[in-house]
Amino acid sequence: MLVGLTGGIGSGKSTVAAALAGHGAALIDADKIAREIVEPGGAAYGPLVERFGTGVLQPDGTLDRQKLASIVFNDPEALEALNSITHPAIGALMVQRTAEAAATHDVVVVDIPLLSIATKAAMALEAVVVVDTPEEEAVRRLVEQRDFTEDDARARIAAQIGREERRALADFVVDNSGVREDLDRAVNRLWSWLQSRRRESPE
Repeated sequence: MLVGLTGGIGSGKSTVAAALAGHGAALIDADKIAREIVEPGGAAYGPLVERFGTGVLQPDGTLDRQKLASIVFNDPEALEALNSITHPAIGALMVQRTAEAAATHDVVVVDIPLLSIATKAAMALEAVVVVDTPEEEAVRRLVEQRDFTEDDARARIAAQIGREERRALADFVVDNSGVREDLDRAVNRLWSWLQSRRRESPE
């Protein structure tokens, strides 16, 4: 069973992903793959250097992500070029990793921060799980646990799709507005639901 997992920054999505892996799911992390493809030797590394020049590299030859971000931040054409290089490479590696995981696991969870209806269809996801947290709680976590300023936290949240839009994608919503024990119980309910869905799915 192929499951998409998403949630806004500060929602606790990574904690839920780790908990599902603890239950026995295989985990495919889109952010991790996005970092992997721009490392030296990665599928997007050469094309990025060719497009943006060696000025986006650090002295050790690795990509200077902050410098690249500063280039594309206010340049729509540069951003489009970046996406045209990285998105196909990310997608190809995700398909490969997902197929490998499906050969050995009954449940494969694909952790995708910017999951959309189009992504669900393209990846043939059988279910979408959304980790949902009130904005004020997400802000508090980012400030207290990840050293964001409050303004930075609110700006990052505002830059993402809205909470209601994200919830509208969901086949299952994990409420992470409470304490860790509440989240653990919610993940247990999610895992039971996934097992039921998997048993009901045609072979």
